[in-house]
Amino acid sequence: MQIVPMRDLKDTVQIEKKCQNGPVFVTKNGYGKLVVMNMEYYESKIAKIAEADFINEGIVDFANGKINDGKEVIKELKDNLLK
Repeated sequence: MQIVPMRDLKDTVQIEKKCQNGPVFVTKNGYGKLVVMNMEYYESKIAKIAEADFINEGIVDFANGKINDGKEVIKELKDNLLK
């Protein structure tokens, strides 16, 4: 984790280089204000969040009894495809 003061944002080339190793935390008057990151890092984190959301939905469905037997589902799919 890298921390830089707000004034360092003027040197965009240097900030871009720092973002290659992960997000850069930007401070103003000693307090956190911004996080700067490259697109690849951002997209990978968003993908992980979406994945976790799907897993959580599955856990909630399981807890609420909204589940189907795998063998039954496969049989229904095969039956529907052969119609």
